[in-house]
Amino acid sequence: MLTWPKPRGGPQYSACHFCDTLHEAFPLPEGSAARCVRCGAVLYQNRPASLVRATAFSLAALFLMALVHIFPFLTMDAATLRRNLTLVGAATALIEEDAPILGVSIVLFTVITPLMLAGGMIYVCAPLMIGRTAPGAFGVAKWMYRCEPWNMVEVFLLGVLVSLLKLAKVADVHFGIGFWAFGGVMLCMAAAVAGIDREELWDRLEVAKT
Repeated sequence: MLTWPKPRGGPQYSACHFCDTLHEAFPLPEGSAARCVRCGAVLYQNRPASLVRATAFSLAALFLMALVHIFPFLTMDAATLRRNLTLVGAATALIEEDAPILGVSIVLFTVITPLMLAGGMIYVCAPLMIGRTAPGAFGVAKWMYRCEPWNMVEVFLLGVLVSLLKLAKVADVHFGIGFWAFGGVMLCMAAAVAGIDREELWDRLEVAKT
């Protein structure tokens, strides 16, 4: 495994995200962080085993996402009726019930975006573990970070929990394997994104390109 390499060609600089103070970006020991001399905000961090953690958590997220779509998300019992609900099934039901915007939003923000983010993380980080870049890795990394704010897995999960408080009054609701897998997806995606610093990722891409 390669340590955090810095591109050649003169000093590198990092601007504080809060006060815009410009700093020279020096290499850091693993597990340490650089802070702004003016406001104390974290500029960048050299996280331990960053590439391995980002790739492993992304793979785990993809595996759990498969479980989300294979197993029921929720099971509702009302009198003599029982219904198993999946994530895609919920989106389809909303589209059929004249709520196409909400249905498409569920698919976009809780299915497509997490898949793009996890898949992009694996595509970019896995080859970097042996010091190489995949074709189009720079473009994939840009789109990956653009998708990050639209990854709304935790928002959807919170909305489901709020809805369950109302559904519990009229039906018996049971969590399925898909629900717990979805919670795992949320944790794995957060850990994958937090596993590697953006500045480190761009530095590794620049060094591997040369």
